[in-house]
Amino acid sequence: PEAIEHSERCERNEPRLVTHDRYGNRVDEVELDPSWHWLLREAVEREITSLPWRDPQPGAHVARAGLFLVWSQTNAGMMCPVSMTYAVIPALREEPDVAADWEPLLTKPDYAAGALAGMAMTEKQGGSDVRANTTRAEPLGVGWFELWGHKWFCSYPPCEVFLTLAQTEAGLSCFLFESKDPGFRIQRLKEKLGTRSLPSSEVEYAGVRARLVGEEGRGVATIIRMVNHTRLDCMLGSSAGMRWGTVQAIHHARNRAAFGKQLSEQPAMQNVLADLAIESEAATATAFRIARAYDEADSAAPFRRFATAVMKYWICKRAPGHANEALEAHGGNGYVEESGLPRLYRDSPLNSIWEGSGNVAALDVLRAMMKEPDGLPAFFAEVKEAAGADARLDAHIEKVASDIAKLGEGDPQWAARKLVEDLALALQASVLVRSAPPAVADAFCAGRLGDGGSAFGTLPKGIDSAAILERALPA
Repeated sequence: PEAIEHSERCERNEPRLVTHDRYGNRVDEVELDPSWHWLLREAVEREITSLPWRDPQPGAHVARAGLFLVWSQTNAGMMCPVSMTYAVIPALREEPDVAADWEPLLTKPDYAAGALAGMAMTEKQGGSDVRANTTRAEPLGVGWFELWGHKWFCSYPPCEVFLTLAQTEAGLSCFLFESKDPGFRIQRLKEKLGTRSLPSSEVEYAGVRARLVGEEGRGVATIIRMVNHTRLDCMLGSSAGMRWGTVQAIHHARNRAAFGKQLSEQPAMQNVLADLAIESEAATATAFRIARAYDEADSAAPFRRFATAVMKYWICKRAPGHANEALEAHGGNGYVEESGLPRLYRDSPLNSIWEGSGNVAALDVLRAMMKEPDGLPAFFAEVKEAAGADARLDAHIEKVASDIAKLGEGDPQWAARKLVEDLALALQASVLVRSAPPAVADAFCAGRLGDGGSAFGTLPKGIDSAAILERALPA
């Protein structure tokens, strides 16, 4: 309850940008409610920003994923700097001197004495096409540059350091700079649909001193090491929203009567709730399987990279519809701010946009199929771990393989989204068949690979909804 109260308070008291002090000096400070700092402090001190790097034991990324999933259910916006700080470490390690300076601070589980990291890539003229960036980096000396340009989206400008992209003579390169640099100018805060507690900004670089990270001209290859980890967190964040919405819907239905019967005892509502529950479990279980791949040896890298792109697309794409259905299950009460469901609904599209919108993610999968030949076979090897366990899954795997073989018959981009959707469903079904109770796995295969409909609440007959709901939220 305390965390929820803090979350609601910082949502009500949105960030405010102060560009100048009383004497006209440029200060570029973002005023944040104390409840924001309370939530972020708890995340840092519980090592959600740092656990796998501070204590790299087997399973550390999975343990950290569990922490992220739970804490995301308090406030989605606050998890943005948490995610970026966690994700920046692999990119920093491309430049050992930079990592030596900043990794101890970024992994310190002390909110006051440590540091947070951010990322700023997008420019107004290019959006996801970062190779169209015009921000330039002028050399100052060995490893040091001066940045001139802008970024159209810069989330959480109070971060102590940022990774960014700028053009050098060698091409697009990755740099680290400190936000206290006087050339770092916050132009304004964004008025956004959701995550309104999170200050997202437009910034300009007016001679910002920055250090090169990684090889000059290979900025995308460097920063993608950060992006892969933030994409994992996109999955986890969307899974967290689904979990919260599912629990709220089940709880409401068990405590609300209509037409002479508890809602939770009415077959139509049971179908909706069971459908929400299996979607939530499929998202969570698959995200955790991918988190485990980040704990595994380098031999897991092909599966890890390919599955991250596939599941980032699908889990994040499913979240808004799931949030809408959870809200609708409450009737008019779900449309009222006090229920918390409107905020869930507003926040739910973010992860499908952040780190690459749907088309970008789907095209990433196509690119990986062509340029990283180990990825698709590794993905299918994982999916086929469940071969023979469910005839519907076996048939689906065969169909996906056939569709891939026919990609060359037309424009692959036209079919990209459907292909990635089918790949995602194959992995989710495989994970559930191997790890979930039979009632959950059977319902998922029936509803997603069998005769289920497009909307939530259209599972076919024969589903054990009672077992599914009891697992999702014990009565």
